[in-house]
Amino acid sequence: MSIGFRRMFLQITCVVLILSELAAATVAAPLAKPKCPDRCGDVEIPYPFGTTKDCYLNEGFWINCTDPSSSPAQPLFGNIVVTNISIDGQLEILNFISFRCFRNSSGVLEYDNEPYLRVLDFTISNTKNKFVAVGCDTYAFLNAFQNNEPFSIGCTSTCQSLRNVFSGSCSGIGCCQVDIPKGLKNFTLDARSYDRHVAVGSFNPCSYAFVAKQDGFNFSSDYLESLRRNKTYPMVLDWAIGDTTCEIAEHQPGFVCGRNSQCYNPPNGDGYLCECINEGYEGNPYLDDGCQDINECEADPNPCNTTTSTCKNTDGNFTCICHDGYEGDGKITSGIGCRPIARANKSSINIIIPLAISTGLLGLFVGVSSIYCGLKRRKLIKLKQKFFEQNGGLLLQQKLSNYRASMESTKIFNAEELKKATNNYDGSRILGQGSFGTVYRGVLPDNKVVAIKKSKICDNSQSEQFINEVIVLTQINHRNVVRMLGCCLETEVPLLVYEFITNGTLSSHIHDKNLSSSLSWEKRLKIASETAGALAYLHSSTSVPIIHRDVKPANILLDDSYSAKVADFGTSILVPLDQTELSTLVKGTFGYLDPEYFYSHQLTEKSDVYSFGVVMAELLTGMKALSFDRPEVDRSLAIYFNNAIKEHRLHQILDDKIVNDDSINVIDEVANIAKWCLSVKGEDRPTMKEVAIELEGLRIMRKHPWVKANVYTEETEYLLEAPTHSFNIDVVNSSSSSITTVGFESLRNQIVKPLDDRR
Repeated sequence: MSIGFRRMFLQITCVVLILSELAAATVAAPLAKPKCPDRCGDVEIPYPFGTTKDCYLNEGFWINCTDPSSSPAQPLFGNIVVTNISIDGQLEILNFISFRCFRNSSGVLEYDNEPYLRVLDFTISNTKNKFVAVGCDTYAFLNAFQNNEPFSIGCTSTCQSLRNVFSGSCSGIGCCQVDIPKGLKNFTLDARSYDRHVAVGSFNPCSYAFVAKQDGFNFSSDYLESLRRNKTYPMVLDWAIGDTTCEIAEHQPGFVCGRNSQCYNPPNGDGYLCECINEGYEGNPYLDDGCQDINECEADPNPCNTTTSTCKNTDGNFTCICHDGYEGDGKITSGIGCRPIARANKSSINIIIPLAISTGLLGLFVGVSSIYCGLKRRKLIKLKQKFFEQNGGLLLQQKLSNYRASMESTKIFNAEELKKATNNYDGSRILGQGSFGTVYRGVLPDNKVVAIKKSKICDNSQSEQFINEVIVLTQINHRNVVRMLGCCLETEVPLLVYEFITNGTLSSHIHDKNLSSSLSWEKRLKIASETAGALAYLHSSTSVPIIHRDVKPANILLDDSYSAKVADFGTSILVPLDQTELSTLVKGTFGYLDPEYFYSHQLTEKSDVYSFGVVMAELLTGMKALSFDRPEVDRSLAIYFNNAIKEHRLHQILDDKIVNDDSINVIDEVANIAKWCLSVKGEDRPTMKEVAIELEGLRIMRKHPWVKANVYTEETEYLLEAPTHSFNIDVVNSSSSSITTVGFESLRNQIVKPLDDRR
């Protein structure tokens, strides 16, 4: 009899276990649509993606599962292998590497590849990826579209041997990398070589370019030779539903967020995404019933104190019901629990003791909290002091004490003051972003509007150079240079405070159709003259000469009267008085970069002169300095502009908004000044003093046509201290024609040869 009872007990136990497993299986939240495959090989395929008809939202979310019966099956997105799909809006893929390889050291092209990815609805994730180029004779581009306009980024990597190449470092020697802007789609990768790897082919026969997942790439010196055996590299795409925001999509047919889910706008692109409404639900929010209630009562450990309470699951949450004779909150996380209910016949001592204990615990809690807050406040003060000293605050105070004038106009702000001025660095306060930092609009307590620059990087080894630059900038007193009001050193990276310029950048006024119509020739000549005067002042009139190193329209601000203000000294460099040129890593912006500096790494003030020549060409033509939506031979405005003057067709490329009979002679003069500035060799270019004198003279002639050649006042010559330079102009009028710019390869072909000849 006992044996039969045991057998029956074991059978009942097995049935209970089987039913429990079946129940758990039914509770599991679905990923794919009903009756649709939810995996391809080792990759889960959540809706809105799918592998078969009627299992995906639309054709843009179709995953081609190659032979699901094979082992393992391989999910493809177009011709790209998919490694992971997240319902949070990311698609991880293996994208092809761009390479250009040469045979041994002969310079003969062996094979190359320029991969592209055409995905209209998805974008390259700017938070999960970076653009990388590898090689010792390499420069590379990522060409894509941003807001339906062509866009390119690039970087250069060089080295002569493996001696200076270090694994883990990707700063331009053997490897370079750049951040990817927001919203790029439909991209092409292009890896190129300066000299066909002739000098480095024994250890690096190829140039490589690829988009790499942020946490999936760590440079190794072995990649210089071995990377050609890799065909793909992991990267991440951002995906979203449609191209409208939640506010619009929620009221349109086809809205896909299911029950117990909510819509949100992704930070990195158009469209919308869905998520389960709170932690009490889990599953796929894109399915009608995808977000399902979690039974917290079956969790391990149980969220309730089972000795005094019972757990009861609710829709999206749970409660703990105290047992008879107990009251309170039975949740373990609450710290209160279910306590016995006090009886009416208990003596007063049983009431006083718990009350005293509770009061003591409360006092202990308040005391501990006060000590904790005090320690936390002290830690914050010590951290601010650490940053202040780390950023050179003591050195700055010492140097400011030697400059009474600087003390009067320069202020050392505290971190809380600037945090309040920018509303905690709110995104709506951003004025602009660059590779070195973000500029915010701030309002000080006296209602003064300022511009606050927050750097992205912090190099402790250069704190003394940073402080010296602050001291120099505080002593600059030129009406056409943006004035620095002070700085803050209590944060991890220093904050700089500048005067606020109201009318935006020169770049927007040249290239925005609505703004360029109001930029007359008189205003353009004034802007060019004032900018030249400011650069001449930086080169020769400050206590320590300053080379700006990134002269371009985006770094020239305009006030309400269209007066120019030279800004953004993030890449500027101080020149020791006993040196005329410096050997530095190349910094600047493609299209404005001095070719001699780019090739030789020797920086002089003539590098600013070349960049200013490109700015003058933009003012004259209205064209962009570098444009990759045109043929390669027509990409560089500098080369195209010089060729137009040589071939007597300058008037064909001038901006129609500035050409008239009254201005054409002055325009011809300014064009030849620009051509002089754009000389390939630095020694053939003028100084900024000479350029400033010539342009100021043309302004005077414009205002007073009766004034002849000698228009320079004693005051002008005394301030600029430079000889005049005359021009012979021979420009032929011709009909308008379409203009494009010269590509990087063509630019190098026209630059490197003269330099080689000279050497």
